[in-house]
Amino acid sequence: MSISHFIEYLQLEKKFSPHTVMAYEADLCSFREFIFKEFDQKDLIYVNYPQIRNWVVSLVNSGITNRSVNRKVASLKAYYKYLVKTNQLVATPLVSHKALKTKKTVQIPFSEKEITDVILSIEPDSFKTSRDLTIVTMFYATGVRRSELVGLRLQDLDLDNRMIKVLGKRKKERYIPLLPELIKQLNLYLDFRASLFSGNATELFLTEKGDKIYETLVYRIINNYFSEASSKVKKSPHILRHSFATHLLSHGANLNSVKELLGHSSLASTQVYTHSNIAELSKVYRSSHPRENKK
Repeated sequence: MSISHFIEYLQLEKKFSPHTVMAYEADLCSFREFIFKEFDQKDLIYVNYPQIRNWVVSLVNSGITNRSVNRKVASLKAYYKYLVKTNQLVATPLVSHKALKTKKTVQIPFSEKEITDVILSIEPDSFKTSRDLTIVTMFYATGVRRSELVGLRLQDLDLDNRMIKVLGKRKKERYIPLLPELIKQLNLYLDFRASLFSGNATELFLTEKGDKIYETLVYRIINNYFSEASSKVKKSPHILRHSFATHLLSHGANLNSVKELLGHSSLASTQVYTHSNIAELSKVYRSSHPRENKK
């Protein structure tokens, strides 16, 4: 069974992003090279778990993190599940595998003050600054992913109905309502955009040269502005998305509603955003619970 068939399956049926597909392919090719080198075996369909375990040990000994090892093993799991699904194997050799332990890292969101300070610091008096302010506001007001923001098109905007269509992971569409503040910023940015670029560009956000904006530039925009307002180690679009979810939950939003806004497929993915809010929940609990007040 060639890896190429599995890669086509990821591309055409699972609709994985090119970046994700490349990662799967690299992991599987690396595993195939190891199996051939160590066991003189070419066909992955005959691999057994002890051989896979040797590969895992070699990865750990190479110095990469347990999280990275688990990701590579996840690629292998997906491949063997595909072989089972297509009746090329009866059972996956990874059925008894347990993931390596990893340290749980809590993403620290920006405070509401930090976000407000950044928004107030940007004077939208040019194409660039109006675009940057719209991007910051878009992240915080909608919780979109960086890749989703880059992929937004003009036709995805419905300002009359105050909605935007977002194309998420695996090509899943969702609609997110737009706040009046964001609509105001969008209208200003669109005026600058129309005055400079009247061509055929369909993307919502453009560079100063009129090209489609790219993920590295979006990261740089967020990092630069928040470096002036926050001392947190991570200052990225994902932290703004994290802040969007955390602040909604802290103000009483329903977890399922936040899940839908974020485009998560399971509630478990959304629950991670409640972890950073535990301190605030504890404070409310101590001040509100009747037994606590009796002390």
